[in-house]
Amino acid sequence: MPPVLIPKVTWISSLPNSILYLGRPHPGRKPGTPPGRAMSPLVQSKRPQTTPRTSGTDQHWSMLLFESLSAGTMAVLVGLLAVIAVVGVYVIIVWPLTFWDLADSGLEKYGSWASTVVWSIFIGGSLAGYWCFSGAAFKTKSADKPTSPPLRSPRSPRR
Repeated sequence: MPPVLIPKVTWISSLPNSILYLGRPHPGRKPGTPPGRAMSPLVQSKRPQTTPRTSGTDQHWSMLLFESLSAGTMAVLVGLLAVIAVVGVYVIIVWPLTFWDLADSGLEKYGSWASTVVWSIFIGGSLAGYWCFSGAAFKTKSADKPTSPPLRSPRSPRR
């Protein structure tokens, strides 16, 4: 059986600016410089000092507004899903058994309130989102909490 020839795998790239270019001399490179491209003067310069934030949880007002309005939209969608679930249960269970189609139930008088209810849910969800995303929901008031008495009385330990 003749020997099997396996090609030698090398990681040296033929591109002179590649990270994988290891050790072959480049005609335009000075001796002793690392392989790869030279860094731009902008990258090598120090970054300007900015004022540090007071807290790691500070957000830009536009991001807080976007998150709050998104929470209001999600509240409207959850309400819509709840209405679809109720209608689905009605269509699958109640209507086939009773043939009650709600034609004479008088729900038309509540039609003018529909947009008011949807906007109220949106505004309430947006306010709840602002309360949560601004961090007000998670701030603890340790100064207002009274100290609680110890749970165990100072009796002798059990034997």
